[in-house]
Amino acid sequence: MQTKYFALDLQDDPALIEEYENYHRNVWPEIRKSIVDAGITDMEIFRTGNRLFMRMEISDSFDAAAKQKADAENPKVQEWEKLMWKFQKPLPWARAGEKWVELKTVFEL
Repeated sequence: MQTKYFALDLQDDPALIEEYENYHRNVWPEIRKSIVDAGITDMEIFRTGNRLFMRMEISDSFDAAAKQKADAENPKVQEWEKLMWKFQKPLPWARAGEKWVELKTVFEL
């Protein structure tokens, strides 16, 4: 088991942020299934202002490339991602096409 952390920004618009949070209170079952099927055993998203932080616990079987391929081939995941992009915006230092940017650990106790 491994834990990964990511960050992403939302559009700085209170109405859009509220709508984004409403979608995440009732995530589509197909999205939940795609997450679990990939070997993600737990996930949380936190927000401060318009910045999001995601914590993902992944099993040893998790394969990021396989998840990306499966998502690209899943019409419901693509519909969700397109909808979410209305609310999201990349971090200023994100690579082209990159949404969630993995966080680097700088301290552990």
